[in-house]
Amino acid sequence: MPRLKVGVQLHPQATTTDDLRAAWRQADAMMVDSIWIWDHFFPLFGDPAAAHFECYALLAAMAVETQHAEFGALVTCNSYRNPDLLADMARTIDHLSGGRFILGIGSGWFERDYTEYGYEFGTAPSRLVDLEASLERITDRFDALNPIPCGHLPILIGGGGEKVTLRIVAQHADAWNAFGPPEHFAAKNAILNEWCDRVGRRRDQIERTVAIHPHEVDDWKAFQAAGAEHLIVMVSPPFDLSPVERLLAAVR
Repeated sequence: MPRLKVGVQLHPQATTTDDLRAAWRQADAMMVDSIWIWDHFFPLFGDPAAAHFECYALLAAMAVETQHAEFGALVTCNSYRNPDLLADMARTIDHLSGGRFILGIGSGWFERDYTEYGYEFGTAPSRLVDLEASLERITDRFDALNPIPCGHLPILIGGGGEKVTLRIVAQHADAWNAFGPPEHFAAKNAILNEWCDRVGRRRDQIERTVAIHPHEVDDWKAFQAAGAEHLIVMVSPPFDLSPVERLLAAVR
């Protein structure tokens, strides 16, 4: 069985840019496989008025302050940026990092972001329609840019909708992210496998990632048995990375 990959997601709320930078440098020095932040404009929990920072500006800084880990947004909200512009931003960050960027993307869900920044919220089905159309524009733009990305720039899609989202994953993604517990992940993973078979995609062409809480790191064998290939530990400020360190030691 291949080695289980280990990543960390740093929540960019109720913190400072100095603390975020210190955390992603620490994670990179620990030789994690991946580092992620999220793409929102306001805190998702806790104090709704707490400090918060924009995703893609942080990712550009991460690109030049890390050396080893792949990185990206877990996940980008498709609604917030023109897809051709997003492709250009991703390509530029990819070059800044020497080819380590992953374009994590999803259809969006956090209504406060939409309301306060003036985006049309629409409906869950309409946002999925928009996501699929954007994915086609993004990949076309990758090929039209000068220069193109450093190599194949992977696309990770987040979400677990069984009728539409997982079909989009099967058709368009290099990686997929969902959540635990292990039995929940296993059920969604099985449905993704079914979609791969239906659309003619090899199952092993899509890396299976799962975002876990720090208290779930000791369940890593159960997640691996459920089909996970890459565990991403979600960490809030003050960015205690000891659970990530423990997971690294266990799987390696």
